[in-house]
Amino acid sequence: MSRKAKTQEAPEVEAPKAEAQKAEAPKVSRSPLDWGTVLSWGVTGLMVAGLVLVLLNINPFKSDTAVTENIDQNQSVNIPLPSLASGLPVENLIRMANIDTKIPEGVRQFAVKYTVKPGDSLFIIAKIYGVTAESILWANYDLLNDDPTFLKEGWVLTIPPTNGIYYKWKAGDTIEKVAEKYHTDPDSIITWPGNHLDVSNPVTDNLTDVNVMIPGGYRDMVSWIVPVDFAPRSGATKSIAGPGGCVTPETGPVGSGFFQWPTGNHFLSGFDFTSYHLGIDIAAAEGTPVIASDSGTVVYAGWNDSGYGNLVAIDHNNGYKTIYAHLSSILVQCGQNVTSGNMIALSGNTGKSTGGHLHFEIRLGSQYINPWQILP
Repeated sequence: MSRKAKTQEAPEVEAPKAEAQKAEAPKVSRSPLDWGTVLSWGVTGLMVAGLVLVLLNINPFKSDTAVTENIDQNQSVNIPLPSLASGLPVENLIRMANIDTKIPEGVRQFAVKYTVKPGDSLFIIAKIYGVTAESILWANYDLLNDDPTFLKEGWVLTIPPTNGIYYKWKAGDTIEKVAEKYHTDPDSIITWPGNHLDVSNPVTDNLTDVNVMIPGGYRDMVSWIVPVDFAPRSGATKSIAGPGGCVTPETGPVGSGFFQWPTGNHFLSGFDFTSYHLGIDIAAAEGTPVIASDSGTVVYAGWNDSGYGNLVAIDHNNGYKTIYAHLSSILVQCGQNVTSGNMIALSGNTGKSTGGHLHFEIRLGSQYINPWQILP
């Protein structure tokens, strides 16, 4: 071959190398351009996320912020307050209020005042406040003198918080002496919340002329129910004998001591309680329901020849008995236990009676009590 031919073949050998270099060139220049794109998107994502966090931080949860502010305000009020005019520290007053709010409904620690209204009786007032009539009498001796039969409208009675003696402490008194005098335990005086005694150190120096509750305490008193002795031809008998009597169990329901009217009417249609009529004649047409005035055991249910006609007698197992006479129908049997308010008979006009009514008696032992002293 000629030299000219060789020189013409050289480009044909080198041409592929040039094309390869051209093909490889874009790879070198494109690589740094792709990493920049990735970085730019990453920065953009971080900026968006940061913006979202900023927006959330501006107004995330308003209630959490308010709670934090309230707590800080309460914690910041830590200023010691001056004592009350009575000399008691303010902390004691706050603690008393907290105790009161935890007491179950209907339970009192302190005495309250009650103004007597027309128609009130000591038994009504006692039942309203859940204490015994004796406890009210003991708390108002200067006013009532142990006699509940005369309540004057407008009188203001002290109602103790629980059964017992509401006692005005005197100089020289000790808890032990007072507890012994009123037949109770010293601990009951110390632990009664309304007395404000320190259980670990029950000092009484500051109690002079202060009313202190003696829970469960009692004292002797003048008889405030004055029974009337049996009198001949009084319309009542000393004993109840006849076919309606029976032998009753030695035990039975004990009456509450709160007597209710045995009929719906609370007025009379015949004789009142007097020395010659030892009961009251309550207005009640024949067939009117008659209920047990208090809980107890029926000790007589049937006809009685003494003038009562059909008669029911209930022993309340606490010294009291009630008598229901002139009945048209008897709905209980002798020996039966009854609860206050149970219907026991229908009123009538049997025995020595003129017109339908209910003859009602209350007896204490062998004596007769004026029902007006006890009925509400």
